[in-house]
Amino acid sequence: MNKNDRSIATLDSELLRSFIVVARHGNVTRAARALHKTQSALSVQIKQLEERLRVTLFAREARGVTLTEAGETLLQSAEPIVRQLDQVAASFAQTPVTGVVRVGIPDEYGTSILPDVLAAFAARHPQVQVSVRCGFSVDFDTMVDRGELDLAVTTSDHLPVAGKARVLLEEETLWVCRKGFPFSSGQTVPLALFERSCWWRDVAVSALQSAGRPYRIAYSSDSVAGVKAAIASGLAAGMIARSTLEPGMQILKPEDGFPELPVSHLLLLRGEGTDTVAVEAMSEAIVSAFTDDS
Repeated sequence: MNKNDRSIATLDSELLRSFIVVARHGNVTRAARALHKTQSALSVQIKQLEERLRVTLFAREARGVTLTEAGETLLQSAEPIVRQLDQVAASFAQTPVTGVVRVGIPDEYGTSILPDVLAAFAARHPQVQVSVRCGFSVDFDTMVDRGELDLAVTTSDHLPVAGKARVLLEEETLWVCRKGFPFSSGQTVPLALFERSCWWRDVAVSALQSAGRPYRIAYSSDSVAGVKAAIASGLAAGMIARSTLEPGMQILKPEDGFPELPVSHLLLLRGEGTDTVAVEAMSEAIVSAFTDDS
């Protein structure tokens, strides 16, 4: 850039909003539908933003778009800026937030995090109807895709594609048993697992198989509460997130014959066409509750 060129790009909040929605959806067509714009109009907005910033924000691919390094940087700044603008606008708004928000929360967080989320949200937006599904989160991805849930908290052993989900928490996963439960390194491990296939079940089994550690399924359940009850009773060992570790549980380590486990990521999924004030407010309440809890 010429030393005499001191011009600074001016940013339009509407362009930033369009950019954020495209980043979330990873697809211009779906983003245009969510914003009630034509695809060409949305593409023009993204091009305008790229020209103003003199960077490429998205890499175009066959199935959609992905954020470039510059796009990732902008997304980190744009989201809080737009949220702050919305908060300022809301502080002057005469009409309260209304509507319906459907949320999925895993059962292990149903008694610890969910009350804080609902209390904070209800205090700020008493006229919004909230429908909560608390249970086995393996179904939440599909329910969000089908439009049955607006927001859902779920877990994964890998980070999501940029714009597809928001990372709430990254934490260690642990092998645990009841304190004092005798485990020798060559002993067949009695396992407490989820009844249905999910990454928690698959990772536990795969880790033991890769380490050559014999195991047997001693208990299976569709809920985290059931799996943890089996662990607490001394019936079996199992895999849990560190944040859900309870008194009376003992961590099993490599020296006990238990292999290292991958880090888990707690994610907030958001469905297409959910760019409403009510859903955005609930999203922020969930993020705040998990951040405070962590």
